[in-house]
Formats: sequence, C-alpha cells, structure tokens
Amino acid sequence: MTVKSFRGKMATDTQTKIRLSTVKGKVGYRITKLDVISAAPATSGHESVLKVYTTEQTTNTATIDFDDGDLLACAFYAGNTASNQYPVNIVVVFDNATINQDIFVTHLDPTGNNSLNYYMEMEVINLDEMAAEYTTLKNIRSNS
Repeated sequence: MTVKSFRGKMATDTQTKIRLSTVKGKVGYRITKLDVISAAPATSGHESVLKVYTTEQTTNTATIDFDDGDLLACAFYAGNTASNQYPVNIVVVFDNATINQDIFVTHLDPTGNNSLNYYMEMEVINLDEMAAEYTTLKNIRSNS
C-alpha cells in the first residue's frame, strides 16, 4: 500500500486546496489518518474545527454536518492551558470514500484566533478505466 502524506499549519478561518487530480484520473485516494494539534498547545486554551471537503467552501463554520455529502473528514481539537484540569481532546472522523479530484481543508477557531497544525495520510489507489470514470463523474456531480 502506497501512502501519500500532507501537512500544514492553518490560521483560523482559512481554506487550503490539496491538489490530487490527474489528467486521466487513474489515481484515487482514500483518507486513512488525520491528526491535528494546536500551533501553540501550551500557551492558550481554545477549540478548533478542521474539515476536509470535496468542494471549495464559500463560508467557514464550526458546525459539523454529517449529512453534507461533500464532507470527507473532520477533526475537533479542544485544549486548555491548565491541562492537568482540562486535558486536550482530539476527535477525528473520516469517510471511507475514494476520490480522484482536488480536496479542500478548512480550519476555524470559533473562540479565538489560534492556528492549527494538521497531518493527513491518504492511501494511493490505482484505478482502472471504469473506476476512474466512475470516481471522476461522482466527484464532478458532487462539485455542481
């Protein structure tokens, strides 16, 4: 199994595009791991929501809606400076979908102005002609 990893630091209320698309769409990806940690875990208490979408987002919210067909993964991070009283919480959920188009990562800290680091691993899947066509059409329909 080939794994490709992505990582980055995101300021609050930002969006990052991860380029996955290829000319023929014969390479698919499936999220296998998603980790998050505050950019300054010992200096401030805050909550952050990181979400991964199949489509570019026009607004960024802290609401997590599993009925949203474009949502591939989400992570919730909660930390406090008094970690002996309020331990750090990280909750990560992701879909088992295969994608072959670009994805978009959003971050929002609704309680402040804190940055969040993320690390994501994706399994690389070689697609045959029919699977590539099906996955591309599914992703394009999702984007419209």
